[in-house]
Order: sequence, then structure tokens, then C-alpha cells
Amino acid sequence: MSTDWPFDPETGEISDGPQNNQIEYSVSDISFALKRTLEDTFGFVRVRAELGRVSRPASGHVYLDLKDEKAVLNGIVWKGVAQRLKVQPEQGLEVIVTGKITTYPGQSRYQIIIDSMEPAGVGALMALFEERKKKLAAEGLFDEDRKKQIPYLPKTIGVVTSPTGAVIRDILHRLADRFPRHVLVWPVRVQGETSAKEVATGINGFNAMTQNRPDLIIVARGGGSLEDLWGFNEEIVARAVAASDIPLISAVGHETDWTLIDYVADERAPTPTAAAERAVPVRRDLQAMVADLGARNPRALQRAMIERKTRVQSAARALPKPDDILALARQRYDTAQGRLTQALKTNLQSHRNTYERVAGRHSLKPLSGQIDRHRETLHRHGLQSARAIHRLIDDKRQRLTLAAKLNDSFSYKSILARGFAVVRNDKGQPLVSKAAAKPGSRIAIELQDGEIQATLDGKKPPRVAKETQGSLL
Repeated sequence: MSTDWPFDPETGEISDGPQNNQIEYSVSDISFALKRTLEDTFGFVRVRAELGRVSRPASGHVYLDLKDEKAVLNGIVWKGVAQRLKVQPEQGLEVIVTGKITTYPGQSRYQIIIDSMEPAGVGALMALFEERKKKLAAEGLFDEDRKKQIPYLPKTIGVVTSPTGAVIRDILHRLADRFPRHVLVWPVRVQGETSAKEVATGINGFNAMTQNRPDLIIVARGGGSLEDLWGFNEEIVARAVAASDIPLISAVGHETDWTLIDYVADERAPTPTAAAERAVPVRRDLQAMVADLGARNPRALQRAMIERKTRVQSAARALPKPDDILALARQRYDTAQGRLTQALKTNLQSHRNTYERVAGRHSLKPLSGQIDRHRETLHRHGLQSARAIHRLIDDKRQRLTLAAKLNDSFSYKSILARGFAVVRNDKGQPLVSKAAAKPGSRIAIELQDGEIQATLDGKKPPRVAKETQGSLL
């Protein structure tokens, strides 16, 4: 408790004594009291607003702003609730949210904890649909040049749809009537919060298969309202369709229903039954066409042969006779043959005259003189080479002699000639100290003229006069 000294607004002075007694609150007390009051007063409320800022941190929670033309209300969608929302929050979308009003004492602000979210009407969904459509079109996902051709007769067909609805029965029945094929069904929910993720997973799953991979995918669902078909307007589904390596037919809703995957798919069918009709031809019609072509083929071949024969005969009648074609060439040949003999004789006589005219001017003497000059030059070069080789050999011999003498001067054998000896052990290593000479070991004594083998007996040598003692190296 504390004494309050109020300020008097009329006099501008503080009163002389305590006015009254008031309780002091902490900031936390005030914050949590306001939190309880706000939660008790409002509880769960429904709010219609336009989504402003939308933030998705790594925690998985969604933080957003609900706004109108006069105010902004912070909102939070916890991770578990965000995964179950019918429509994913996006900036600019008009929605109706249900939740609990509370406060965040840490920043002195009030907010709504959102438990559910739904679009504020068909107009809002259509606006979001058009916005996504423009975005994907700008990225090129609707371009015709990126769409793949539907196979004429797929071996295996993958169907992404609900396994319990009438759609899969209609598709199987139509395939059985037209041309039975192997069908793989990827079961998904085609309506609800998880439908978009499941459909995208089914498309990606068929593309990831390595064995019995489908040649064609059909994404199918029956008719419904815009909200019921909204899962096929999610970006995750449209991008999965665009990334599919397998050709894909979209068959969602009725003929008047259009979704985003209808624009991205390689082909759109107005109904699931029409998708089955576009997937395979009619077997009976195909058999009849093959039989008709088989019957027409021999007749067409016969007509072609008759036509070719007629054309050849017509062309042959326009050609001249072989004798007429060869007559001119034969005449030219006979004329050339008659002139050839005389021409050969004339040519031979002309060459003979030319040879006789120049034969007198040719002689072997200049050639013999040139050979003699080259021979003398070769002999002179041979003598020069021999003298150079002898000089080189003498120089190398002198260098080798000097090197040998220098080697002898550094060799220990020259020392042996002066009366010294080299003593080695049984391993051939020189003995350089008395300690290395053990009694009983074998030694070799190298002298100037040879080597002596000996064994050390370990006895001391007799004393001799100092001047008669020898030395061993």
C-alpha cells in the first residue's frame, strides 16, 4: 500500500496530504488481467476480413493480418490447424475466420487464434482463381509447345482419383467397352483439406515408378461446387501436372467446370468418361479398320503394278530403236579405226626423226668427268676424317693415362710397396684397433705381392729389441 498525493488541476499544486489508498499493479498483473477479460468477453468469434500480410516461418505456424478499411487485427494459425485448412491463406483473399480473441502480453497487442478459415464467397475464390491463373500463365505452364502428345494405345494407364466413387467405375467400364488396358489406381481424397497434397503425391508417385510405369495418367473427379473442386486449383497440383514426364489428361468435374490443372494438363476431358474415350480407341473399330486395310492392300498393290507397267510401256514406245541409237557411234568408230593405223605410223616416224636429230649431241665423256671429280672429293674427305679420328684417339689415350697415374697415386697399394700390410677379419673388413682382433679369429694379411691367411692365438709375442720390431697397418 502507498499514499497517493493527487495533482489538483485547478490550482496546479499537489495536495498536502494523502487523498486515498490504491493498489499498485505490476505490468504482468495488468497484462494478464486484460487477457482474461478479453477472452471471457468475446470467446469464440467469426470475423470477415481481407488477408493482409501472410508469414510462414519454419515452425509451420502461420502469422497473418486481418484488415478492413479502418483497422487491422493480428491473427495466428497454429501448425496443426494450418494443415487442415480448407483454403490456404494468401494475401488479398477475403475470408471468414473463426477463433478466440486473446492478447500477447509480450508486445501489448491483441490477436485472434484462428481455428477455421473459409473464403468469404464464390467471388473471393474466383478472384483467387484468376490471380493464380495469371501467375501460372506468366510462368509458361499453359504454353502449348510444352504439352506432350497423348499415346495412341497406352499399355498401362494410371488413374489418380477416389477408389470408392463412381468416377473410377465409369472409367473402368468405358475402357472395358472400348479397349481393355491395364489400369493402376492411386487412391486419393478428391475433396477436403488434404486432397491437393494427395493428388500431387499421386502424380509424382506415378512418375517415380521404375517398374510397370504408366504410359498415361488420368486425374479424375466428378462434378461439384467451386469449393468442392478447389483442391484442383491449388498450385501444388498444377505444378505437379506441369512437372510430369508422363502425358496427363485432366477430367475434373463436368463440361462447364474448369480448374487450374485443366490449363496445365496435356489434354482436358469434359468428364471422366470422356477421358477414358480419349485414352484408348475402340477395339472393334480398330480391328475393322485393320481388316479393311488388309483387304485393300493387295488390290492397291495390284493397281500400282498395273499403273507402273502401263507407264513403262508408254515410255518404251517413245524410245528410239537400239540400232538407231548406236548407228552414229558405230560409224564414228569405224572412221577412227581406219585413221588409227596411219596415225601410229606417222607418230612413230616423228619420234624417230627427233631422236636421230639429238642423238649426235649426246656423249658419256662429261658424265665420266663429273664422276671422277666426285670420286677425288670423296677420297679427300675420307683422309681428313681418318686424321681427325687418330688425333681424337691420341687425346683420349693421354687423358686416360693421366687419370690412371692419378688413381695409382691415391691407391693404398702404393703404401703396401713400402713394407706395410692390411689386416682384415673373416668378413673382409679392415682391423683398425687391437680390440677388434679377438683370439682364435681368422684374419687375412694383404701384402704387396699377395695375401696370407692366419689365425690369432692370443699369446703375447716375445720381447725383442725395439729397433727390430716391425709395424703393421
